[in-house]
Amino acid sequence: MSTSVAFAGDLDFLNLGELLQLLGTNGGSGILRIISKHAPEPGVIYVEKGNPINATNGSQTGLDAIYSLFGWTEGQFEFVQDNLSCDKTITKSRMEIILDGLRMLDEGKIVKLGPVSTKQKAQESHTKSGDLPLIKGPLVDYSYVVDEEVFYNGDEIVREGNHGNWVWVILEGTAEIVKDSSNGPLRILRIGDGAFLGSIASLLSGDNVRSATVVAVGNVQLGMLDSQQLTSELASLSSDFRDLVKSLDFRLRQVTNMAAEIHSHNEKLKDFIKGKKPIIKQGQNEERLFKIKKGEAFIAREADNDFTPLTCLKEGNYFGAIPFIDMGHEPHSAGVFASPDLKLSAADSQALQAEYDKISSTLKNIIQHLATCISVTTLVAGNFQKKIAG
Repeated sequence: MSTSVAFAGDLDFLNLGELLQLLGTNGGSGILRIISKHAPEPGVIYVEKGNPINATNGSQTGLDAIYSLFGWTEGQFEFVQDNLSCDKTITKSRMEIILDGLRMLDEGKIVKLGPVSTKQKAQESHTKSGDLPLIKGPLVDYSYVVDEEVFYNGDEIVREGNHGNWVWVILEGTAEIVKDSSNGPLRILRIGDGAFLGSIASLLSGDNVRSATVVAVGNVQLGMLDSQQLTSELASLSSDFRDLVKSLDFRLRQVTNMAAEIHSHNEKLKDFIKGKKPIIKQGQNEERLFKIKKGEAFIAREADNDFTPLTCLKEGNYFGAIPFIDMGHEPHSAGVFASPDLKLSAADSQALQAEYDKISSTLKNIIQHLATCISVTTLVAGNFQKKIAG
Protein backbone atom coordinates (compact mmCIF):
# COMPACT_ATOMS: atom_id res chain seq x y z
CA MET A 1 0.00 0.00 0.00
CA SER A 2 1.06 3.58 -0.64
CA THR A 3 3.27 5.30 1.92
CA SER A 4 0.89 8.29 1.77
CA VAL A 5 -2.01 6.24 3.10
CA ALA A 6 -3.63 8.12 6.02
CA PHE A 7 -5.24 5.00 7.44
CA ALA A 8 -6.05 1.47 6.32
CA GLY A 9 -7.67 -1.66 7.62
CA ASP A 10 -9.91 -4.64 7.07
CA LEU A 11 -13.58 -4.54 6.04
CA ASP A 12 -14.24 -7.19 8.66
CA PHE A 13 -13.34 -4.54 11.26
CA LEU A 14 -14.98 -1.49 9.63
CA ASN A 15 -17.65 -1.92 6.96
CA LEU A 16 -18.28 0.71 4.28
CA GLY A 17 -21.06 2.42 6.23
CA GLU A 18 -18.85 2.81 9.28
CA LEU A 19 -15.97 4.00 7.11
CA LEU A 20 -18.05 6.74 5.52
CA GLN A 21 -19.29 7.88 8.94
CA LEU A 22 -15.71 8.06 10.19
CA LEU A 23 -14.54 10.06 7.18
CA GLY A 24 -17.53 12.36 7.56
CA THR A 25 -16.85 13.23 11.17
CA ASN A 26 -13.19 13.89 10.39
CA GLY A 27 -14.04 16.00 7.32
CA GLY A 28 -11.22 14.45 5.32
CA SER A 29 -10.64 14.87 1.58
CA GLY A 30 -9.04 12.17 -0.51
CA ILE A 31 -9.48 8.79 -2.13
CA LEU A 32 -10.91 5.69 -0.44
CA ARG A 33 -9.88 2.45 -2.17
CA ILE A 34 -11.59 -0.83 -1.37
CA ILE A 35 -9.72 -3.97 -2.37
CA SER A 36 -11.13 -7.49 -2.67
CA LYS A 37 -9.55 -10.70 -3.98
CA HIS A 38 -12.93 -11.38 -5.58
CA ALA A 39 -12.74 -8.28 -7.80
CA PRO A 40 -10.23 -7.61 -10.61
CA GLU A 41 -9.65 -3.99 -9.55
CA PRO A 42 -10.32 -1.82 -6.50
CA GLY A 43 -13.50 0.12 -5.93
CA VAL A 44 -12.79 3.83 -5.52
CA ILE A 45 -14.72 6.53 -3.65
CA TYR A 46 -13.70 10.18 -3.93
CA VAL A 47 -14.35 12.08 -0.70
CA GLU A 48 -14.40 15.87 -0.30
CA LYS A 49 -14.65 17.35 3.20
CA GLY A 50 -16.08 14.07 4.46
CA ASN A 51 -18.69 13.68 1.71
CA PRO A 52 -18.59 11.23 -1.23
CA ILE A 53 -18.65 13.20 -4.48
CA ASN A 54 -17.89 10.43 -7.02
CA ALA A 55 -17.11 6.72 -7.16
CA THR A 56 -16.10 3.95 -9.57
CA ASN A 57 -16.50 0.19 -9.45
CA GLY A 58 -15.62 -1.45 -12.74
CA SER A 59 -17.95 0.07 -15.35
CA GLN A 60 -20.18 1.63 -12.70
CA THR A 61 -19.78 5.26 -11.62
CA GLY A 62 -21.37 7.71 -9.20
CA LEU A 63 -24.13 6.54 -6.87
CA ASP A 64 -24.49 3.17 -8.64
CA ALA A 65 -20.82 2.45 -7.95
CA ILE A 66 -20.90 3.47 -4.30
CA TYR A 67 -24.04 1.44 -3.61
CA SER A 68 -22.50 -1.64 -5.26
CA LEU A 69 -19.50 -1.38 -2.92
CA PHE A 70 -21.75 -2.00 0.10
CA GLY A 71 -21.86 -5.58 -1.17
CA TRP A 72 -18.12 -6.12 -0.70
CA THR A 73 -18.24 -8.31 2.39
CA GLU A 74 -14.50 -8.87 2.83
CA GLY A 75 -11.26 -7.20 1.81
CA GLN A 76 -9.15 -4.23 2.75
CA PHE A 77 -9.48 -0.47 2.53
CA GLU A 78 -7.03 2.41 2.38
CA PHE A 79 -7.65 6.15 2.52
CA VAL A 80 -5.19 8.54 0.93
CA GLN A 81 -5.53 12.23 1.74
CA ASP A 82 -5.38 14.25 -1.45
CA ASN A 83 -6.81 17.28 -3.25
CA LEU A 84 -9.40 16.00 -5.71
CA SER A 85 -9.73 16.95 -9.35
CA CYS A 86 -12.68 14.70 -10.30
CA ASP A 87 -16.18 15.92 -11.15
CA LYS A 88 -18.80 16.04 -8.41
CA THR A 89 -21.56 13.67 -9.56
CA ILE A 90 -22.98 12.75 -6.13
CA THR A 91 -24.99 15.36 -4.22
CA LYS A 92 -26.90 13.02 -1.90
CA SER A 93 -26.05 13.46 1.78
CA ARG A 94 -23.49 11.09 3.26
CA MET A 95 -25.86 9.63 5.85
CA GLU A 96 -28.59 9.09 3.28
CA ILE A 97 -26.12 7.14 1.12
CA ILE A 98 -25.13 5.00 4.10
CA LEU A 99 -28.69 4.20 5.14
CA ASP A 100 -29.88 3.58 1.57
CA GLY A 101 -26.88 1.33 0.91
CA LEU A 102 -27.44 -0.75 4.05
CA ARG A 103 -31.18 -1.00 3.34
CA MET A 104 -30.64 -2.15 -0.26
CA LEU A 105 -28.06 -4.69 0.92
CA ASP A 106 -30.55 -6.00 3.47
CA GLU A 107 -33.30 -6.23 0.80
CA GLY A 108 -31.06 -8.16 -1.60
CA LYS A 109 -30.87 -5.31 -4.14
CA ILE A 110 -27.05 -5.22 -3.91
CA VAL A 111 -24.98 -8.22 -4.95
CA LYS A 112 -22.70 -9.50 -2.17
CA LEU A 113 -19.13 -10.10 -3.29
CA GLY A 114 -17.25 -12.96 -1.61
CA PRO A 115 -18.14 -15.23 1.31
CA VAL A 116 -19.80 -13.86 4.42
CA SER A 117 -17.97 -14.50 7.69
CA THR A 118 -19.64 -15.62 10.91
CA LYS A 119 -18.99 -12.19 12.38
CA GLN A 120 -20.62 -10.46 9.43
CA LYS A 121 -23.66 -12.74 9.67
CA ALA A 122 -24.00 -11.77 13.31
CA GLN A 123 -23.71 -8.08 12.39
CA GLU A 124 -26.32 -8.42 9.65
CA SER A 125 -28.77 -10.01 12.08
CA HIS A 126 -28.76 -6.69 13.94
CA THR A 127 -29.08 -4.46 10.87
CA LYS A 128 -32.25 -5.73 9.23
CA SER A 129 -34.65 -3.20 7.75
CA GLY A 130 -36.83 -3.22 10.88
CA ASP A 131 -33.96 -1.86 12.99
CA LEU A 132 -33.28 1.82 13.52
CA PRO A 133 -30.42 3.71 11.86
CA LEU A 134 -27.27 3.67 14.04
CA ILE A 135 -25.07 6.77 14.28
CA LYS A 136 -21.55 6.53 15.63
CA GLY A 137 -18.86 9.13 16.16
CA PRO A 138 -15.06 9.36 16.10
CA LEU A 139 -12.66 8.59 18.93
CA VAL A 140 -13.40 10.57 22.09
CA ASP A 141 -11.11 13.37 23.26
CA TYR A 142 -10.88 12.45 26.94
CA SER A 143 -9.52 15.88 27.87
CA TYR A 144 -13.14 17.09 27.62
CA VAL A 145 -14.57 14.29 29.81
CA VAL A 146 -14.97 15.32 33.45
CA ASP A 147 -17.12 12.46 34.78
CA GLU A 148 -18.40 9.03 33.75
CA GLU A 149 -21.71 7.33 34.41
CA VAL A 150 -23.19 3.91 33.56
CA PHE A 151 -26.79 3.23 32.56
CA TYR A 152 -28.32 -0.22 32.20
CA ASN A 153 -30.62 -1.76 29.61
CA GLY A 154 -33.96 0.08 29.56
CA ASP A 155 -32.81 2.96 31.78
CA GLU A 156 -33.98 6.43 30.72
CA ILE A 157 -30.86 8.53 30.33
CA VAL A 158 -32.90 11.60 29.40
CA ARG A 159 -36.67 12.13 29.56
CA GLU A 160 -38.47 14.37 27.08
CA GLY A 161 -39.71 17.57 28.75
CA ASN A 162 -37.17 17.53 31.58
CA HIS A 163 -34.63 20.31 32.03
CA GLY A 164 -30.86 19.94 31.73
CA ASN A 165 -27.85 21.60 30.09
CA TRP A 166 -25.19 18.92 30.34
CA VAL A 167 -23.77 17.22 27.24
CA TRP A 168 -22.59 13.59 27.18
CA VAL A 169 -20.59 11.48 24.77
CA ILE A 170 -21.15 7.72 24.52
CA LEU A 171 -17.94 5.98 25.52
CA GLU A 172 -19.35 2.51 25.00
CA GLY A 173 -22.78 1.12 24.15
CA THR A 174 -25.93 2.11 22.30
CA ALA A 175 -28.89 4.36 23.13
CA GLU A 176 -32.22 4.88 21.41
CA ILE A 177 -33.86 8.26 20.69
CA VAL A 178 -37.64 8.22 21.25
CA LYS A 179 -40.10 11.07 20.61
CA ASP A 180 -43.63 11.31 22.02
CA SER A 181 -46.45 11.65 19.49
CA SER A 182 -50.24 11.45 19.55
CA ASN A 183 -49.88 7.98 17.98
CA GLY A 184 -47.61 6.81 20.77
CA PRO A 185 -43.81 6.73 21.21
CA LEU A 186 -41.88 7.25 17.99
CA ARG A 187 -38.52 5.44 17.78
CA ILE A 188 -36.29 7.64 15.61
CA LEU A 189 -32.69 6.39 15.67
CA ARG A 190 -29.92 4.79 17.69
CA ILE A 191 -26.60 6.33 18.61
CA GLY A 192 -23.41 4.48 19.51
CA ASP A 193 -19.78 4.97 20.50
CA GLY A 194 -18.56 8.54 19.96
CA ALA A 195 -22.03 10.04 19.49
CA PHE A 196 -23.31 12.92 21.63
CA LEU A 197 -26.33 13.44 23.89
CA GLY A 198 -27.63 16.87 24.79
CA SER A 199 -27.95 20.31 23.26
CA ILE A 200 -24.77 22.29 22.59
CA ALA A 201 -26.95 25.37 22.04
CA SER A 202 -28.13 25.14 25.66
CA LEU A 203 -24.62 26.19 26.72
CA LEU A 204 -25.28 29.48 24.94
CA SER A 205 -28.84 30.16 26.03
CA GLY A 206 -29.14 28.78 29.57
CA ASP A 207 -32.12 26.63 30.51
CA ASN A 208 -32.88 23.76 28.13
CA VAL A 209 -35.91 21.47 27.81
CA ARG A 210 -35.07 18.01 26.49
CA SER A 211 -36.83 17.44 23.15
CA ALA A 212 -36.76 13.62 23.18
CA THR A 213 -36.29 10.65 25.49
CA VAL A 214 -33.04 8.66 25.38
CA VAL A 215 -33.13 5.02 26.49
CA ALA A 216 -30.16 2.70 27.07
CA VAL A 217 -30.04 -0.38 24.83
CA GLY A 218 -27.90 -2.75 26.85
CA ASN A 219 -25.31 -1.24 29.17
CA VAL A 220 -24.16 2.27 28.21
CA GLN A 221 -21.13 4.11 29.56
CA LEU A 222 -21.32 7.88 29.19
CA GLY A 223 -18.73 10.59 29.58
CA MET A 224 -19.96 13.99 30.77
CA LEU A 225 -18.29 16.77 28.81
CA ASP A 226 -16.71 19.81 30.44
CA SER A 227 -19.48 22.41 30.03
CA GLN A 228 -17.23 25.23 31.23
CA GLN A 229 -14.59 24.41 28.62
CA LEU A 230 -17.15 24.17 25.81
CA THR A 231 -18.94 27.35 26.92
CA SER A 232 -15.63 29.22 27.00
CA GLU A 233 -14.77 28.05 23.49
CA LEU A 234 -18.19 29.00 22.15
CA ALA A 235 -17.95 32.42 23.81
CA SER A 236 -14.69 33.08 21.94
CA LEU A 237 -16.41 32.66 18.58
CA SER A 238 -18.22 35.36 16.63
CA SER A 239 -21.91 36.02 17.27
CA ASP A 240 -22.61 34.81 13.70
CA PHE A 241 -21.00 31.44 14.36
CA ARG A 242 -22.81 31.06 17.68
CA ASP A 243 -26.09 31.92 15.97
CA LEU A 244 -25.37 29.27 13.33
CA VAL A 245 -24.85 26.64 16.05
CA LYS A 246 -28.15 27.65 17.68
CA SER A 247 -29.85 27.51 14.28
CA LEU A 248 -28.65 23.94 13.67
CA ASP A 249 -29.88 22.90 17.11
CA PHE A 250 -33.24 24.55 16.42
CA ARG A 251 -33.49 22.78 13.06
CA LEU A 252 -32.90 19.37 14.61
CA ARG A 253 -35.66 20.01 17.16
CA GLN A 254 -37.99 21.16 14.39
CA VAL A 255 -37.31 18.16 12.14
CA THR A 256 -37.81 15.79 15.09
CA ASN A 257 -41.12 17.46 15.93
CA MET A 258 -42.14 17.32 12.27
CA ALA A 259 -41.41 13.59 12.09
CA ALA A 260 -43.72 13.13 15.08
CA GLU A 261 -46.44 15.26 13.45
CA ILE A 262 -46.23 13.25 10.21
CA HIS A 263 -46.33 10.03 12.24
CA SER A 264 -49.51 11.37 13.88
CA HIS A 265 -51.12 12.10 10.47
CA ASN A 266 -51.51 15.81 11.16
CA GLU A 267 -53.78 17.07 8.35
CA LYS A 268 -52.54 20.67 8.73
CA LEU A 269 -49.17 19.67 7.23
CA LYS A 270 -50.80 19.49 3.79
CA ASP A 271 -50.76 23.29 3.74
CA PHE A 272 -47.16 23.61 4.95
CA ILE A 273 -45.88 25.30 1.77
CA LYS A 274 -49.24 26.36 0.31
CA GLY A 275 -49.03 29.92 -1.00
CA LYS A 276 -45.29 30.14 -0.20
CA LYS A 277 -42.86 31.41 -2.83
CA PRO A 278 -40.00 29.01 -3.71
CA ILE A 279 -36.66 30.81 -3.36
CA ILE A 280 -34.26 27.84 -3.51
CA LYS A 281 -35.33 24.94 -5.67
CA GLN A 282 -34.31 21.44 -4.65
CA GLY A 283 -31.15 20.47 -6.52
CA GLN A 284 -30.29 24.09 -7.33
CA ASN A 285 -26.62 25.03 -7.59
CA GLU A 286 -26.65 27.50 -4.71
CA GLU A 287 -23.47 28.23 -2.74
CA ARG A 288 -24.70 31.16 -0.65
CA LEU A 289 -25.77 31.08 2.99
CA PHE A 290 -28.49 33.40 4.33
CA LYS A 291 -29.59 34.63 7.75
CA ILE A 292 -33.25 35.43 8.35
CA LYS A 293 -33.78 39.03 9.50
CA LYS A 294 -37.60 38.93 9.33
CA GLY A 295 -40.32 36.50 8.37
CA GLU A 296 -40.10 32.74 7.91
CA ALA A 297 -38.48 30.19 5.59
CA PHE A 298 -40.08 26.77 5.10
CA ILE A 299 -37.89 23.77 4.24
CA ALA A 300 -39.49 20.82 2.41
CA ARG A 301 -38.20 17.83 0.44
CA GLU A 302 -39.78 16.78 -2.83
CA ALA A 303 -40.01 13.07 -3.66
CA ASP A 304 -42.44 11.03 -5.76
CA ASN A 305 -44.49 14.13 -6.67
CA ASP A 306 -45.07 14.91 -2.99
CA PHE A 307 -43.48 17.17 -0.39
CA THR A 308 -42.21 16.19 3.05
CA PRO A 309 -42.38 19.20 5.41
CA LEU A 310 -39.20 19.50 7.45
CA THR A 311 -38.87 22.78 9.33
CA CYS A 312 -40.08 26.35 9.63
CA LEU A 313 -37.13 28.68 10.25
CA LYS A 314 -37.55 32.06 11.89
CA GLU A 315 -35.61 35.24 12.64
CA GLY A 316 -31.96 34.52 13.46
CA ASN A 317 -31.94 31.13 11.70
CA TYR A 318 -29.77 30.26 8.71
CA PHE A 319 -30.52 28.46 5.46
CA GLY A 320 -28.62 27.71 2.27
CA ALA A 321 -25.23 26.09 1.74
CA ILE A 322 -23.24 25.72 4.98
CA PRO A 323 -19.64 25.26 3.81
CA PHE A 324 -18.45 22.72 6.39
CA ILE A 325 -21.43 20.38 6.86
CA ASP A 326 -23.97 18.42 4.84
CA MET A 327 -27.26 17.82 6.65
CA GLY A 328 -29.26 16.43 3.74
CA HIS A 329 -31.38 19.56 3.27
CA GLU A 330 -31.15 22.54 0.94
CA PRO A 331 -29.94 23.14 -1.66
CA HIS A 332 -29.33 19.62 -3.02
CA SER A 333 -31.92 17.59 -1.11
CA ALA A 334 -34.67 20.07 -0.19
CA GLY A 335 -36.22 23.35 -1.29
CA VAL A 336 -36.81 26.63 0.56
CA PHE A 337 -40.11 28.52 0.48
CA ALA A 338 -40.62 32.07 1.75
CA SER A 339 -43.30 33.85 3.72
CA PRO A 340 -44.41 37.15 2.08
CA ASP A 341 -42.50 39.25 4.62
CA LEU A 342 -39.19 37.34 4.45
CA LYS A 343 -36.08 39.54 4.67
CA LEU A 344 -32.55 38.15 4.52
CA SER A 345 -28.90 39.07 4.88
CA ALA A 346 -26.07 37.22 3.18
CA ALA A 347 -23.75 35.39 5.58
CA ASP A 348 -19.97 35.44 5.20
CA SER A 349 -19.37 31.77 4.45
CA GLN A 350 -15.60 32.17 4.20
CA ALA A 351 -15.38 33.76 7.65
CA LEU A 352 -17.55 31.00 9.14
CA GLN A 353 -15.38 28.35 7.49
CA ALA A 354 -12.23 30.01 8.87
CA GLU A 355 -13.68 29.92 12.39
CA TYR A 356 -14.75 26.30 12.01
CA ASP A 357 -11.24 25.33 10.92
CA LYS A 358 -9.83 26.69 14.20
CA ILE A 359 -12.23 25.18 16.74
CA SER A 360 -11.45 22.04 18.75
CA SER A 361 -12.04 18.59 17.29
CA THR A 362 -14.67 17.97 19.99
CA LEU A 363 -16.76 21.00 18.99
CA LYS A 364 -16.36 20.07 15.31
CA ASN A 365 -17.58 16.56 16.08
CA ILE A 366 -20.61 17.89 17.98
CA ILE A 367 -21.55 20.09 15.01
CA GLN A 368 -21.08 17.20 12.57
CA HIS A 369 -23.18 14.99 14.85
CA LEU A 370 -25.95 17.61 14.77
CA ALA A 371 -25.89 17.57 10.97
CA THR A 372 -25.96 13.76 10.85
CA CYS A 373 -28.95 13.60 13.21
CA ILE A 374 -30.80 16.15 11.06
CA SER A 375 -30.11 14.05 7.97
CA VAL A 376 -31.25 10.77 9.55
CA THR A 377 -34.38 12.27 11.15
CA THR A 378 -35.26 13.76 7.76
CA LEU A 379 -35.16 10.26 6.26
CA VAL A 380 -37.40 8.99 9.06
CA ALA A 381 -39.90 11.79 8.34
CA GLY A 382 -39.76 11.02 4.62
CA ASN A 383 -40.43 7.33 5.23
CA PHE A 384 -43.52 8.17 7.28
CA GLN A 385 -44.69 10.51 4.51
CA LYS A 386 -44.34 7.72 1.93
CA LYS A 387 -46.39 5.34 4.06
CA ILE A 388 -49.16 7.90 4.42
CA ALA A 389 -49.14 8.73 0.69
CA GLY A 390 -49.07 5.02 -0.21
